[in-house]
Amino acid sequence: MAIRCHQEVPLVRVDESGNWRSFRHRNFRILFSANAISNIGSWAQRIAQDWLVLELTNNNGSALGLVTALQFLPVLFFSLHGGALADRFDKRKVLIFTNIGGGLSAGILGILVTFHHVKLWHVFVLAFALGVANAVDNPVRASFISEVVGHSDVGNAVSLNSANFNAGRLIGPALSGASIAAFGTGPSFLLNSGSYLIVIAALMTLRKSEFFFMPRSTGLGSVREGLRYVRARPDLYAIMIVVFFMATFGLNFQIFNALAATKLFHRGAASFGLLGTIFAIGSLSGALLSARLERFRKTMFVVYGSLFFGVSLIILALMPNFTLYAIWLPISGFATLTTMIAANSLMQVNTDPVLRGRVMGIYLFVFMGGAPLGSPLVGYMAQRIGVRPTIASGGLITLLAALFVWKRYRHRVEAPVDFSIDVVLPPTYDDKS
Repeated sequence: MAIRCHQEVPLVRVDESGNWRSFRHRNFRILFSANAISNIGSWAQRIAQDWLVLELTNNNGSALGLVTALQFLPVLFFSLHGGALADRFDKRKVLIFTNIGGGLSAGILGILVTFHHVKLWHVFVLAFALGVANAVDNPVRASFISEVVGHSDVGNAVSLNSANFNAGRLIGPALSGASIAAFGTGPSFLLNSGSYLIVIAALMTLRKSEFFFMPRSTGLGSVREGLRYVRARPDLYAIMIVVFFMATFGLNFQIFNALAATKLFHRGAASFGLLGTIFAIGSLSGALLSARLERFRKTMFVVYGSLFFGVSLIILALMPNFTLYAIWLPISGFATLTTMIAANSLMQVNTDPVLRGRVMGIYLFVFMGGAPLGSPLVGYMAQRIGVRPTIASGGLITLLAALFVWKRYRHRVEAPVDFSIDVVLPPTYDDKS
């Protein structure tokens, strides 16, 4: 059971059962505000990084896929252990260190670009360095939510954080596109570097007395224990199967939009940034609506959402011009966020707190670990068979994976009434790893 040392009376009353109830918690309000700035910076850098690679390689889709793969490759090595760290150590301190690493990598790249010393290999190395920081940061940050708002508000906080993330996607790409057109890519990297400092300052001002202290692992917090727990829960691994194929082959909008803007529609940086903002309109709408859909969140909701997303991606590939492509893009964004928020919140809410960090590490390993395979493949396919068939293929693969899960697991995915580790795993289980 979570234990809170101090109950704050908020200056502004928030309905305890409403869609904004997580704002009752002072620590959440502080982090939410800092992350709003950080998310703008992160999206600005994503646009700038992709555009920088296109500039350095004369619009080479394979190079664009490779840099994306390098940024996500560390997930394969570090996210599982990041989840174990979350179950064993002070999450706030770990997050401070990961933000220092992310800020340094963005700042170095910004300086290299600003002084015209940047080479393609610099982008590759620093993208990998940022990926290392994110691979540890993501599972720790995900499991930290429960300590900030308490178990009962986790689902609501996930929805609000996703809305925050996509509000950044609404502003960051357009800001970065305009900045690139006027000043080049350097300012976008420097903006992101500065945003990490704001998050670090916010983490240092949180009140420890207002945390909801969750039980920690009394053992070594092994990854193997987390894997056994997930294997014993069909409702969790069915979500992971759907998410893996959706994320690996479908959620490549940075690459899709970059190549569509340049190769299909022959547009510049401003139009590329605009597509990111338009996509965010649908994503933000999905995130805000998700706060109202908590009672509908079940594993099959994720499966149906993935089916809808696959269809939307196939339709997107058929759009004949820039205007229709841009009009349909928010629908894909809406499908993306409603599905992913449901998956993320179910993984957290329906997991024993003792293992939550490790389970989220496994989930994020599945969610982002396919990018080192999928991103270069998407870039290569775009070069070989064209942008439209590549986008359609991603939608088709996602659709087929969701149909497989629906057929095989639809009668086995109800969450257990008691999902504590002692009930889910055999009583004789003894983790010796």
